[in-house]
Order: sequence, then C-alpha cells, then structure tokens
Amino acid sequence: MPIVAVTLRGLLGRRRTILMILLVALPVLIALLVRLADSRMDVDRILDAMLVRTVLPLVALVMGTAALGSELEDGTAVYLIVKPVPRWRIVGAKMVVAAGLTAALVVPSAVLTGLLAGGTGPALGTTVGFAVAAAAGGAAYACAFVGLSAFTSRALVIGLAYTMIWEGVLAGLLEGTRFLSIRQATLGLAGGLSGQPVESGSLDPGLSVVIVVVAVGAAFVLGSIRLTRFEIRGAD
Repeated sequence: MPIVAVTLRGLLGRRRTILMILLVALPVLIALLVRLADSRMDVDRILDAMLVRTVLPLVALVMGTAALGSELEDGTAVYLIVKPVPRWRIVGAKMVVAAGLTAALVVPSAVLTGLLAGGTGPALGTTVGFAVAAAAGGAAYACAFVGLSAFTSRALVIGLAYTMIWEGVLAGLLEGTRFLSIRQATLGLAGGLSGQPVESGSLDPGLSVVIVVVAVGAAFVLGSIRLTRFEIRGAD
C-alpha cells in the first residue's frame, strides 16, 4: 500500500531510528549489568519499571505523533488528503505502521531483557507475557497518539503529559481511574499472561483487553472523523 510505504520511509529516518534503538536498548543494558554483577532482580519488576513504564510509552509516542502529525504540520499530508482515498484508510495505515514499528522495537527489547534478568527457567513465562502485553499496549498507545495528532499540533507535549503525569502519578494513586490508563491495561495483560499479578490492585486481564480494544477503536474513529473534516487552506 503506497501510504504504508510513505509512512515507513518518513518514520525510519536515521536520527529517529538511532534514538529509538538506543532507547529500547536501555532495559537490555540494565539487565546485562545486573546479570554481570550477579545480583538478583525479579523479571517482572525490571520489565515493569524499565519497559512498560518508561520505554514503551515513549517509543509509541514518538512513532504515533510522527506518523500523521509531522505530515500535517509540514504540509506534506495535503498530497495524501487531496487524493481520492478515504480518510479512514489514511488514518488506518498510519496506525498500522506506528503500531508495527513500536512492536518491532519493544518486543525484542522485552525478550532480551527478560532472558538476561531471569534466564530460561520459570521466568520465561513472565518474559513471554510481558512481550505479548507490550505489543498490545504499544498498539494502543501508538493508535491513541496517531488519533491525537489529528486534532492538535501539540500531540507530543500532550502525550508526554499523559504518560508522565496521568499514568505516572495519578493512575497509580487513584485506583478508580486505572481503567483510563493504557499502562495499567498493559500490566493487567502481562499479569494475566504470566499467571501472576504484576502489582497489587492490577486490572483484570479481561478488562485490560477491553481497554486496549476501546483505545484503538476510539482513536481510529475519532481520528478518521477529524481528518475527514480537515480543511485545506489555499494561499491568500
């Protein structure tokens, strides 16, 4: 699909790719240092703290906001919008690429981090659970940020505030608001897949799946509607 190819070329710029690789390598490096120091660290704890709470939302934020927002901001999206292509296809293609690249970066990081921290013993199930949950949570994040970028040019700032303030602080303190957190849904999925809750009060795996599906669906619908109403202004 031409839109997918164009989006891939735009997102896989040299600087962005190097930055993302360095970011996802950070949990792997920490797990390696822990392994070399012969120290003990629970696999779920290091994957929770370093991957789900830090690396995953940042990678999805960069990919999601750049997939559509950058083109809207610099005006190159006009060349797609003026073509006889349904706007929902444009949004869908952007979401598929952003979610796919997020998973391609984060899942190997989760697997390598888990293997270095816990090996191939009983911790392997936890590693696999977090890897699958990271792919699902990354898709929800990426799609949400693509949808957000259709509404505002400040999607990167708003997305960063959401991940750092709302998910980093408030959702952890106010248990009743955890269903509004993609991070909590990711942890709920990881706990369900690995067979043990990551933290006390974590979301039910079934509810976590619903949250991920709703986040992706809502972002797609709202983003498509916003792009349909997007007006191309001519020069005055």
